[in-house]
Parts: sequence; structure tokens; C-alpha cells
Amino acid sequence: MTRETMPSQETTFQETLFHEGELAAQRRAGVESLASSAGSFIRGYMPEQHRAFFAQLPFVVMAAGDAQGRPWVTLLEGDEGFIESPDARTLAVAAAPGAQDPLASAIAAGVDVGLLGIELATRRRNRLNGVVRAAGDGLSLEVRQSFGNCPQYIHEREWRRVEATAAPDAIVSERLDSGQRARIAAADTFFIGSGFDLNHASGSEPRTSRGYDASHRGGEPGFVQVAGDGTLRIPDYAGNNFFNTIGNLIQDPRVGLLFVDFETGGMLQITGRARIDWAPQESQDPNAKRWIEVSVEQVVDRPAALALRWRREDEAPLRLTVVDKVIESDRIASFYLADADAGALPPFQAGQHLAVELKIPHQPGRVGRSYSLSGPPSAGTYRISVKREDQGTASRFLHDGIDIGDRIAARPPSGEFVLPSRQGPLVLVSAGVGITPMVAMLHAIVAEAESEQRPVWFVHATRHGGTHAFRAEVGALMSQSRNVRRHILYSAPRPNDTAGVDYDIEGRITADYLLELGAGPEASYLLCGPARFLAEISAGLEDRGVDADRIDFETFGPAG
Repeated sequence: MTRETMPSQETTFQETLFHEGELAAQRRAGVESLASSAGSFIRGYMPEQHRAFFAQLPFVVMAAGDAQGRPWVTLLEGDEGFIESPDARTLAVAAAPGAQDPLASAIAAGVDVGLLGIELATRRRNRLNGVVRAAGDGLSLEVRQSFGNCPQYIHEREWRRVEATAAPDAIVSERLDSGQRARIAAADTFFIGSGFDLNHASGSEPRTSRGYDASHRGGEPGFVQVAGDGTLRIPDYAGNNFFNTIGNLIQDPRVGLLFVDFETGGMLQITGRARIDWAPQESQDPNAKRWIEVSVEQVVDRPAALALRWRREDEAPLRLTVVDKVIESDRIASFYLADADAGALPPFQAGQHLAVELKIPHQPGRVGRSYSLSGPPSAGTYRISVKREDQGTASRFLHDGIDIGDRIAARPPSGEFVLPSRQGPLVLVSAGVGITPMVAMLHAIVAEAESEQRPVWFVHATRHGGTHAFRAEVGALMSQSRNVRRHILYSAPRPNDTAGVDYDIEGRITADYLLELGAGPEASYLLCGPARFLAEISAGLEDRGVDADRIDFETFGPAG
């Protein structure tokens, strides 16, 4: 399962959510219909949770262009509260690029920028782009687009701040030296910036303005390959299928890269030109869907440019043993996990996920995936329930290669998709394997039934009885609570599936169906399922008057 944020169909940026480059990339990858439907994840303003998220960050990543239009990526840092959001379309950042930054003279009123807010310790990230309305010692940005990203490939790091000192002079060159190549080859994280012509994207009258996007890329150390001539080869893994970066590069191959030295606060900033290799003949990374090849044009190496430092535990701290494995449906299996040394496991809240790190034969490094915890928080063990994906490296390994007695490394549970603290009715809505966090939530709700008597609706959609996971478990939980109502929908029931017993209605979940349940305007809606399902349901609820702050969700994709 991967974390996303709340969608909306509203946008003030352009008439279509994706420009021609993005649409071309989506067509090439065969995901045009999915990305088009999921486009309602992109807002023309920041929802409240995005505003709160940016306001508590110690740094933000920014992409923009220099006087020649070349993209660069930089990192802006500040003391607690240096980012504020006075309203849903404004972000104020009390920092600006330093004097030796390649963007130092480029950021002024009217300039377009892309921002990435990322919290490495919790693996949350949100992206936005907009235009600078005021610049000086700080920046005031008018937000044009805002959307969330999944936490896949983000390596957890804890930050600290050291006393700021005068940084050494930047080293500027036209090619990478041996030390810089070594740093890139050892990196597990970098940031990428790209741009596109707004006038071409929106079909408006000719103008010189450009849009920029800042994004994160992560993998195992060595995932960025450095060729003998200094060309960088970057794998493109399965993601949100929006293809913002690659779509931009189709329109304009100019690209900016930022490699942060997390231990020393150094920044290695690169600008160059990219080529997309859609069908690589040879690949040392079987998880790469395609490759981005970057020819370096200029390098700005800024030692100790930041006062922030980060620490990462190379090994996942939890050592877990599989104590049971249960087949839940045609394609879903549950793995029950206990501490390998018989100790107590860190607690979790219903709805959170577990980031596991797998050592899979013939893989170049550890394979990390996040799966929702599907068992009761009070169990003393963890349970993850994994859908087998035909092309999924991790899910196939778990299904075929992991059994009782085997060990799995993991990081402590995390995630913000949890039961809301506010009162009022609660509607839990899931499709397919999206049921996993909902089962954990149902366990928590039933356990609190004596003190928490608010009405709850458990709504789940699946194809038929063969794909229906946790049927008996949910039924047993329902029998223990009088305030929970079940609604199971089968889209293609089999002849031996019995209406009123196995399922309640034939069909699919819609926003109208949910509103007809009668939960009322004070209800909170928690949604989990594929991106298209979430986009359609959440946009439909908002269109019918449900407050966006009462809709929260988690999405998943075929990362495998």
C-alpha cells in the first residue's frame, strides 16, 4: 500500500491536467486512461493537510530555471516555522537560494518554480508548482497545482541541525570529477527538476513563462550509474503513472539534478540534457521500466552548504520471523510476523503500514515495499496481507519464497492514514486489496465499541467470492458490534456466490451509493483502493457537497 493525499477536480492552472509531453509518456507506457482518471488527485490549491505538512518541514526542495532557461534544483532550509501558508493558494518561505547557488539571481517575482516537500523520517511527500509573487530574503508563492506522492523508494533518515558556518567556495565545472562520480555512484537518493512551456501546455497566447517540477528519486546505493564519459543512467521505476518528469523531458530535454551529501550538508547541483531509453537492450536493474540518460553540461559543487545533517540506519532495525502464513483469497496471502528474539514489537495505529526490506535472489540490493498492517493493533504480532502481482518482484517472492520460520527485516510502522480523532459517523470504503487497512480499523473500532458508539459503515467492493478476502473475519467482527453495518459489492458474482450471504449487492461503489447510506454531512470517509477508484469516488463526494477535509485515503499500485 502506498500513501497519497486527497484529490479534487478543481484546478486554476490549465484547462487540462496533463500537457502533451505527459500524455505522450502515458500513451507510451500504456497508462493513459489510468492517469487521466487519477488526474483529480491534482488540486489547484493546497488542502489543509498539505498546508500543515509544509509548515512543519525543516527544508523544501525547489526547481527553477536560470537566465538561460536551464533547470537547477536546490534545497532551502530554515528554522522551525520558516514555511507558512496564510491561505490555501499561498506558501511563504522565509529562505532564498544562497549567493553561490546557480538559482541565486534567477528567483524573482513572476518566475515559475516547482517545490517538493518531503519528510524523510516518515517518508511523506507532497509536490506543488506555482509562481513567485514576491522575492527577497524569502519567497511568497502562488500555488498553481498541489498533489501528493507515494512513499515508495524513500529512504528513512532522521535530521539534525548544526551551527551554520561560512561555506567554502563552490566548485564550478563542465564535467564530473572522480570524487563527484564516486559520490553519485554511492547515492541512494537524489532530486530531479524539469520544466515545460506553459504556453504550449495550455494553448494560451504566446508567453515566456515556464512551469517547473521538483521530484524525488530513490533506490539502492549504486542505482544511478555513471558511464565512462560521465553520462548518468537513471532507472525509472513504477510510480504514480502521471509521468510529470518524463513528460517534461519529452517536451524539453533540459534537466536539473541535486545530490545531497546527508552527512556533511554538501550539495552537488547538475544541469544537463536527458534522453529517455524506453526499451533498454541491457539493464542491470530488473525493476527499471525505462532509463533516463543525462549528459552533464555544468556542475556546481557546494561543500557544507547546509546546516542540516541526516542519519540513516543502513539496516532495517526490526528483525521479524514469519510465524504463520494464511491464504485469504485467490491472490492475497497474509503473513503473521513476530519479533525474531521474542521481544515486544513497536505499537502501531490501525491503518498504518509496515516498510519491509527483502533480500531477493538475483536482485542488486534490498527490495523495499510498504504494506498496510491488516491485523488488530492489540495482537502483539504484525500481519501484512499481500496481493500477488504477476510482474511484482516483491509480491511474487513473498508468495513463493517466504514461509513459516523465514525472517524479514522491516522498519517501525508509520503512516498518517489512521482513524480520525473527530467525532461523527465513519464510512470505511475499500476495493480489492484496499481492504487490508480497513480490517485493522474494524478491529480497532470493535475493540472500542463500549466507549465509541458512533455509526460505522464497512463498504467493500471486489470481483466475486474467489477474490473476497477476510470474509469470515469481517463477519465475526460484525457480530460483535451493533453499530457497524456491512455493505459488500461484487462486480461479477459467480454462480455459487449467494446474494445476502456472501455479498449484499451486485455492482460497483459510486459516490451516490455512499451518500445514499445516510451517514450525513458530519461523516468521515476513509477510502483505500486503486488510484482510479479513489479519484472517482473522492471527486464525486466533493462534487456532491462532502467537505474535502472529511475525505482521507490511501492508494496502492502495481509496484510489486
